[in-house]
Amino acid sequence: MDSEPKSLAEPSAAPPPEAGPRAGREDNQAAPQEAAHTEGRSTDRPTHTPRGARNGDHQSRPGALPPAPGRPLRVFRRFVASPALPALLVVVLVAVSWQVAVDGPLLGLDRWARHAVRESRHELHSTLLNHLGKALSDLGGSVPAIPVLLAGGALAGWRTHRTGAPRRWLPPLVAVSTTGSIPLLVVPAKAWFGRPGPFGVPLAPDQWGWYPSGHTTTATFSYGVAALLVARTVGAAGRRRLCGAAALLSVGVGLGLVWSDYHWLLDVVAGWCLAGPALWALARWLPAGPPPPAAAPDSSTHRPSTR
Repeated sequence: MDSEPKSLAEPSAAPPPEAGPRAGREDNQAAPQEAAHTEGRSTDRPTHTPRGARNGDHQSRPGALPPAPGRPLRVFRRFVASPALPALLVVVLVAVSWQVAVDGPLLGLDRWARHAVRESRHELHSTLLNHLGKALSDLGGSVPAIPVLLAGGALAGWRTHRTGAPRRWLPPLVAVSTTGSIPLLVVPAKAWFGRPGPFGVPLAPDQWGWYPSGHTTTATFSYGVAALLVARTVGAAGRRRLCGAAALLSVGVGLGLVWSDYHWLLDVVAGWCLAGPALWALARWLPAGPPPPAAAPDSSTHRPSTR
């Protein structure tokens, strides 16, 4: 005896091939072109917000997707490579220098930063931080910054000579020229502004002044130029590491000077702004280094068969 026909479709019954857009798709996602006919999972009525109607960045991923990771980093890299960065540094340097010359209201930022640092030192009372700040500020002295600069130029020249690239004399020449140009930039500015230090003691006749910070400028120039010279002889990953290390050292020297009460904050900012445009121009002027050596082919993949 034949069974009576069922009036309702079983929930577990498979839909016909033309009933929905999911048939034949390995990713089990709704096809965008048939999104309006998508059926519910437990009823035969169309869904109110069909999955296929929300298109993301990829056709196989329904719904709105978050911003692609790494996009802010790419925007920052484009900004660093554009002329907007040195232009911004020059504008900041001119504005700060004008305020220092006329004793403008922007100098209140120096007093606020000094007061905040003193309170932090008093509350933390950390001998380790005090020694770290002094050690970081010492990295901006002529020793060890200038020897690192000369060593970087010599290493870059040796690596260029080893690869047979032209103009192998250029890195040592740039290093020596930078060594002589740092005092020419810093000393006249110090003598012109004649700004007293954070302790407010009047300048002696043989003193140059505190603005801009000589340690910050020396560190930024020395470590930055050394990194740019050596970076021409390494791969992309090595270039990023070298430039990042130079930037961290420059920032660390400036923060150590402010923490140790050796310099006003704007003195340090002026040192960064003074060296930044020169480093940006040098990075564009230096010729590209030799290409990295190609990896040797694996002999096991080309070994003839003995069978």
